[in-house]
Amino acid sequence: MEIAVRVTEATAAAAARRQAVSLASQLGFSERETGRIGIVATELATNLFKHAGGGELVAGPLRGPRPGLDLLALDKGSGIADLREAFRDGFSTAGSPGTGLGAVTRLSDFFDLYTLPGHGTAILARFWLPRTGSSGSPELAGLRIARRGETACGDDWDASQHGQRTQILVADGLGHGERAAEASMEAVATFQRHRGESPAAILEAIHLALRGTRGAAVALLEADRGDGLIRYAGLGNITAAVLAPGASRRLASHNGTAGHFAARIQEFVYPIPPEALLVLHSDGLATHWNVELYPGLTGRHPGVVAGVLYRDFNRGRDDSTVVAARLAGDRAR
Repeated sequence: MEIAVRVTEATAAAAARRQAVSLASQLGFSERETGRIGIVATELATNLFKHAGGGELVAGPLRGPRPGLDLLALDKGSGIADLREAFRDGFSTAGSPGTGLGAVTRLSDFFDLYTLPGHGTAILARFWLPRTGSSGSPELAGLRIARRGETACGDDWDASQHGQRTQILVADGLGHGERAAEASMEAVATFQRHRGESPAAILEAIHLALRGTRGAAVALLEADRGDGLIRYAGLGNITAAVLAPGASRRLASHNGTAGHFAARIQEFVYPIPPEALLVLHSDGLATHWNVELYPGLTGRHPGVVAGVLYRDFNRGRDDSTVVAARLAGDRAR
């Protein structure tokens, strides 16, 4: 589960660093790499307070073929008016040395940023453990954040790669807390036992496996770059969308609760449009978002897209999970 630190005062930078360093150590980063992550976490949290008046720093493990860690800084400040100047060493609008963004870029294995004047900024800094998996894997990222005050997240998600096929699962256990987490974790465990099968077959297996639990809303999406098709099966209120210029659509799920009631488990098939970006999220996020109101956002890394949607549309009263993936390796910069 991701760790979210609210940055509302200068001292929060120390807490953000501690949380990021602790997670990096748990994930197996070396002492040297952990120190590098700590520096970036400090810079991002400090910038949130100094330049945006506060925000949220999220640290979480990567899922998929390449293990690692993401740091995501989210704010609703005034945005960055001049990106070129902001990255120039020595530049500052807050009386600080001005090395923050430049240092973050140099110390990260991957860096991306989205800013919209008057609406805030999202910054992604990614760190990889030694390379595993194959080249050509899709860009993929997700956030899974517990309802404030809870120690367990009732949502869960996972993804797998099988040649040209990418499969993504999102599960939202009914309610929140430990019992909801048990249901969503069982959904993930069942997905891992059956991955590679069709979305409908996996959803059937999950429905049976969750009978002894509280139950969950579950969605399975498979994108096959080999035949150019998306196959999707869902039960309950998981939102799934395929975003592409002139060809965006929301995907259809049936009513029901995996483990309790499923009048019908059906697999829907859609073509993969060029430049497709996939988004799935639990009902911890409102559904009325429209990426067309964020010029250039769909061209950013999926981790940034997920962060912006979480920042602007999380309801604040439930667990929140959002996953985004891009199938093609190239993207606009």
